[in-house]
Amino acid sequence: MKRLTRYFFEGLLVLLPLVATIYVIYAVFKKIDSIYEFKIPGVGFLLTILTITIVGFISSNFVAKKLVRMMDKLFAQLPFVKMIYSAVKDLIGAFVGDKKSFDKPVLVTLSPSNNVQALGFVTQQSLEYIGFADKVAVYLPQSYNFAGNLIVVPKDQITPLTADSGDLMAFIVSGGVTAR
Repeated sequence: MKRLTRYFFEGLLVLLPLVATIYVIYAVFKKIDSIYEFKIPGVGFLLTILTITIVGFISSNFVAKKLVRMMDKLFAQLPFVKMIYSAVKDLIGAFVGDKKSFDKPVLVTLSPSNNVQALGFVTQQSLEYIGFADKVAVYLPQSYNFAGNLIVVPKDQITPLTADSGDLMAFIVSGGVTAR
């Protein structure tokens, strides 16, 4: 009976991530395809990828950049829209583009007396503009979640790491399970 139980859990370890990944990919394809109502699976997804790429190409043009800046200004002036638009834009910009925010991985000493530490990313090197000249902002992502906490700590409580940001983010989000 022990052997059967072990086989069951080993099978679960193999199948669960595989099935979950396939399901998420399938659900994304199905959702995007349903927007366009194409009969051929995957055409809507390919059309979306193509559209995003074309918009990226067009927006890299000098004239289009002015248009994008005008749209940014407009959205920044609309009360409720500003909050959503800027939050989404900043979040996307944190991972891609010129303003990557999660590119400075650090080890933060949360409690120097008992050496409790956490892994995170410096998002602001200087907080002088809010009255904290000797502190930095560190984002601590949560495991198995898309959330995190922003903490403010003295500069001497962080240790820069040479680890790849993407690898460290995967390590944190997986609860320390993923390692390269």
